[in-house]
Amino acid sequence: MSNENINVALIGNPNTGKTSVFNQLTGLSQQVGNYPGITVEKKVGFCKLPNNVKANIIDLPGTYSLNASSIDENVVIELLLNKNDKLYPDVAIVVSDVENLKRNLLLFTQIKDLEIPTILVINMADRMDAKGITLDIPYLEEHLKTKIALVSTRRKFGIDELKKLIVSYKTLSTEPCLHASSIDPDYFESLRRAFPNQLLYKLWLVITQDVNFLNLERNEIRSSFTKSHSDLKRLQQRETIKRYQFINDVLKVGQNIDLSVAKDFNSKLDRILTHKIWGYAIFFLILFVIFQAIFEWSSVPMDFIDGTFATMSSLVAENLPPGMLTSLIAEGIIPGIGGILIFIPQIAFLFLFISVLEESGYMSRVVFLMDKIMRRFGLSGKSVVPLISGTACAIPAIMATRNIENWKERLITILVTPFTTCSARLPVYAILIALIIPDTRYFGFLNLQGLTLMLLYLLGFGTAIFSAFILNKILKVKGKSFFVVEMPSYKLPLFRNVGINVFERTKSFVYGAGKIILAISIILWFLASFGPGENFRNAEEIITQEAQQFPERYAHETIESHVASFKLENSYIGIMGKAIEPAIAPLGYDWKIGIAIITSFAAREVFVGTLATIYSVGDADNDETIKQKMRAEVNPQTGEKIFNFASGMSLLLFYAFAMQCAGTLAITRKETNSWKWPMSQLIFMGALAYFASLLAYQLLK
Repeated sequence: MSNENINVALIGNPNTGKTSVFNQLTGLSQQVGNYPGITVEKKVGFCKLPNNVKANIIDLPGTYSLNASSIDENVVIELLLNKNDKLYPDVAIVVSDVENLKRNLLLFTQIKDLEIPTILVINMADRMDAKGITLDIPYLEEHLKTKIALVSTRRKFGIDELKKLIVSYKTLSTEPCLHASSIDPDYFESLRRAFPNQLLYKLWLVITQDVNFLNLERNEIRSSFTKSHSDLKRLQQRETIKRYQFINDVLKVGQNIDLSVAKDFNSKLDRILTHKIWGYAIFFLILFVIFQAIFEWSSVPMDFIDGTFATMSSLVAENLPPGMLTSLIAEGIIPGIGGILIFIPQIAFLFLFISVLEESGYMSRVVFLMDKIMRRFGLSGKSVVPLISGTACAIPAIMATRNIENWKERLITILVTPFTTCSARLPVYAILIALIIPDTRYFGFLNLQGLTLMLLYLLGFGTAIFSAFILNKILKVKGKSFFVVEMPSYKLPLFRNVGINVFERTKSFVYGAGKIILAISIILWFLASFGPGENFRNAEEIITQEAQQFPERYAHETIESHVASFKLENSYIGIMGKAIEPAIAPLGYDWKIGIAIITSFAAREVFVGTLATIYSVGDADNDETIKQKMRAEVNPQTGEKIFNFASGMSLLLFYAFAMQCAGTLAITRKETNSWKWPMSQLIFMGALAYFASLLAYQLLK
């Protein structure tokens, strides 16, 4: 009979049921303390095994991989690297859960590279039938080079089998599943020659992590095999990709998930929401409801905000003493800020729906569903995340492409993401749709304006996909990637989480846009309130003389209105607008719209604020809302309304395709480390916007 006493390390991702396995093995025979020098909790339990073997069970903190990013994860790595530690494991048990094997096995393959006898526990095995999961255990054991215990701590089966495997740990293979050294053979071979008595993967972890082991000094290793931070990160990414390639290949045969036989509620719901036909139909129905609600629910608060700012502007003009300061506040700042705050309801509702979809777990299903489409166009399934998050803002969406390992797919995603309709376009779309699309309902619930907004969002997404297809053909870069997504369980969204999310995103949008709007409104007011030459200075005298000579021209409007219009045309901003008018006239735009297009390059939503400022400078009637002023604007040559159906559709298409965002250009430059790609982006999107708008106006006018 043996009296052996062994150390067993329990390792695994968070939420895999590792602590439950620990409790099943140890019962009440546990001690809880802290690791020396740190506040991370240390749990050690004692277990009697067959053949009179005793085991110290060490419950290590949860970790996703051996690429440490926290103190907890450092604890795991340092114990596995230090053979002199009294708790160094004789055998490691990696606990995974049956629903997330793909993610859990990344950590398992890394531990195998440390050549520690390792057992794989697949927990929550009682849910396999409910999830439609079947496993080929002999195949998995052969290719993962380990023994596997199917365990259910809830149903309390598999623990006895696990204890038998622990006792026979000396018979376990210590051969790695794959060799990480293949990511850079020359570098690792030189490392092997320099430290022939050390395990290669341990050396690699010492180089890349903030840890020590044995008597080796990190500085000694790093000084001999130094690499830049970016090079090390690149090698780590290649290692991760290689491991997931291996895991995918193994699970293609060793695991089968058949949703058609799954029995639990999540799986039943998934069979509908991820169905190859109904999944897409439900997704588009949800989009339809969202955009209908955005127009229906936000109309009352929007009208209230619009009217409030018009009244404020009028009150300031009437009650403050005449002068430049009053003019700046009444005609510049208030209309400019009002031009962006009016859209808070719509933006808040958009973020509300996105937050609910994320909190409920449905957004992950959308990512999974759209992955099948993305791959046909040269994009990774992971590209869906930036494209969907681009509905909020293209800048964080482009930053989100960092999790796409393949450079070609990442580059294509960066280049096409700005086509996705972001929240900054929403103010432009909303005001133009309200001007040119009648507020008509069909069947009592189908709002034509909401339908138009949805079609614009689909147009942006469709253009992004089509552009990706073209770029995939043009960019001759070879690459292969694998898509891994975890499907969280469905849950009712927490009101507090949704509320905080909506508030923070809306506040960020308003603060970010508000600063730009305020600055541009002041600049525009100055440029519109002053001008060079005699025409600007003597505007009142010139208009009065013309009114006496041609009274019929001034029969419908006051002399003051004509003076204000004449001064605006001869102001600095008027001269600038007139200079670019020949280039934009074929699109149906006048010089005022041209100025708004130029200023909106700082941020798309500035378009509305610019027009609000321009139309308010010198305007005698400050009670009118921006929408009323835009609707009343006419072309002095033709007498037709500036914002008619043809010019409105032209503008909608222009903003659907044009870059019009300096921040997006800057982040593209940063992420690609080159001006080549952002400038190509700007030129292509600008040309597409111009010609699409030109074609639309010429056909519709």
